[in-house]
Amino acid sequence: MSRLVAAPPSSYRVRIAPTADGSGDRVPDLSPREALERWLDKIRVSMAESSVSAYHYQMKLFVEWCEAEGITPIGDLDGWDLESYETYRRSEDLNPPTLNKEMLTLGRFLEYCAKIELVDDSLPEKVDPPAIPRDARADDTMLHPGDAKALLDYYDEDPEQRHSRAHALLSLAWYTGARLGALRGVDLEDYHPEAQYIQFVHRPDEETPLKNGYEGERAVGLTDEVCDVLDTYIVRNRHDKYDEYGRRPLITSQVGRASKNAVRAWMYLATVPCLHSPCPHGNERPTCDYVDYSEASKCPSSRSPHQVRTGSITWHRNRGWPAEELSKKVNSSVRVIEEHYDKPSHIESLEERRRRYTELLDFDDEPEGDSE
Repeated sequence: MSRLVAAPPSSYRVRIAPTADGSGDRVPDLSPREALERWLDKIRVSMAESSVSAYHYQMKLFVEWCEAEGITPIGDLDGWDLESYETYRRSEDLNPPTLNKEMLTLGRFLEYCAKIELVDDSLPEKVDPPAIPRDARADDTMLHPGDAKALLDYYDEDPEQRHSRAHALLSLAWYTGARLGALRGVDLEDYHPEAQYIQFVHRPDEETPLKNGYEGERAVGLTDEVCDVLDTYIVRNRHDKYDEYGRRPLITSQVGRASKNAVRAWMYLATVPCLHSPCPHGNERPTCDYVDYSEASKCPSSRSPHQVRTGSITWHRNRGWPAEELSKKVNSSVRVIEEHYDKPSHIESLEERRRRYTELLDFDDEPEGDSE
């Protein structure tokens, strides 16, 4: 490719020459960086800032590559450029799932560019993300339902740990399938013990946003057992504290609302297996470093909030919850549930098929007219 290398522009503010009536008279020749900033500003209105940041970092490398190749304006991009960029990223020893994700994001960005006529309409279709097997797309690590039951039984039966913060956090996470941010953001007033449900509310201006914004707001029903745990935790073990916005978190630290890192560490500590069984790694609990707050994440068998969520969603599916209904409860699409969270074993899949279809295999129920 014989393009001169162009130095990055000193400013990426979009400048469109006005016409006599003050409007632009044509589609501007935006650079890749200017087009990216315009796209990020657009999607920021409807997406969580964490998602926008992820797109920024994925596309930052593409913009830098375009600048190094002298591709200005963005309308000069063609299919060979996209192929060359993917080849360049492959040479960086990128793992297939990461490369797949980057190319999918590039496709979304170019769809926006095509829509506003910065690039040819056919260009987005020339992005060809590498196909990857399902087992490479998703992390299978989760809190298995059997381990979750053993942990919850332990908390129920141990007089010192029953209704503790760990008991309340794990119970709430397991029975709602909620994300870390949603669990952290719940206020005391969001829990309704009489009606037995909890509300997840998007409060971005007070630093407790939901991943999917206002579309992530929902009410989730709770069982008698979970309500019993929460009720007693609130009375006996919850720190009566406020956050900096005058709100009362449900799951509290000694100073108020915990950080995401603190909630993550609490979950790791709440799920170490030596709470209910002999250590699977040959350690003794009194001398094991993994039972310390700052070290629990290093235990090979402890689980993060995301891994608890994965196990919870799998358990719900195994218990017969339809994916369509579960998607409303855990605020995730059916496709994402089936691809990233629904992790039944081969035996569990067999049992599900047996429940749904095996009863159809009965000669006594043969429809009339099928006896040729």
